[in-house]
Amino acid sequence: QVQLVESGGGLVQAGGSLTLSCAFSGVIHSTNSWGWYRQAPGKQRELVAVITSGGSTNYGDSVKGRFTISRANAKNTVYLQMNSLRPEDSAVYYCQAHDGVIHRDYWGQGTQVTVSS
Repeated sequence: QVQLVESGGGLVQAGGSLTLSCAFSGVIHSTNSWGWYRQAPGKQRELVAVITSGGSTNYGDSVKGRFTISRANAKNTVYLQMNSLRPEDSAVYYCQAHDGVIHRDYWGQGTQVTVSS
């Protein structure tokens, strides 16, 4: 059973930075991707960033140039470095793992990020 645990959320002022971490345990096939999504109150969950097992990355338009997704395979951890934060970045951030062989998604419990103006 794959388990994902996010950490690193909190309160930060606009213009500040935060780094989110997603630690995973369990077995996942080597063909996979890892993503960060976020959901603000009253809004749909949206893609923030994704990284594939091959190292390719993709970002939502609103975070391009400000956020960076990375992974440390030895630590079974995926990171989201968030810079130049804006109040509109406030949301619950979720880590997601996609197993590309069995086509199954796994989700963490979420971590709150609040950016004050």
